[in-house]
Amino acid sequence: MTVKERVVRAAVRLFAEKGFEATTVREIVEAAGVTKGGLYHYFESKDDLLFEIYAAMLRMQTRRMVTIAESDLPLPERLHAIIVDVVVTSIADLDAATVFFQSFPLLEKSKQVQVRAERRTYHERVRDLVAEGQRAGIFRADVPADLVINYHFGAIHRLGMWYHADGELSGEQVGRHFADLMLRSLRP
Repeated sequence: MTVKERVVRAAVRLFAEKGFEATTVREIVEAAGVTKGGLYHYFESKDDLLFEIYAAMLRMQTRRMVTIAESDLPLPERLHAIIVDVVVTSIADLDAATVFFQSFPLLEKSKQVQVRAERRTYHERVRDLVAEGQRAGIFRADVPADLVINYHFGAIHRLGMWYHADGELSGEQVGRHFADLMLRSLRP
């Protein structure tokens, strides 16, 4: 594991345990087994570190979503696969997802603007699939695609508030249920 990866992993764990504001840079470098210089080589501040936690997850999820969206699968199967994937990947790194959504308001405003823009790009691509299905008569058109996306992603962004790995359902099962609910809500 690289120094950068160790710093990010330590920060995620500490932010999840103690909160972003209560965690010091000293605690992060001690937990990562690096020097402050090692942390500051990659991150100018704790804020940059928080931003990287989210950006790394969003970059990975976006790459995966684009691959699925551009596949030859029928539209409902692409949408289903994307929703399963975003749930599964969020649950796979639930601490990072939870830390980010709880700490987002603490980011400096310019980083909040950047994050919102990147997240909006992801949501708009998925929304475009819903709208495509609505135009083609595959999905019901009486509910605006934006509302469908905001409703479903709002639930996904709150997984960290209730999901537990030792609970009844696996991440894959939760992902399939979320995707099934979305597709059922879109049936004409």
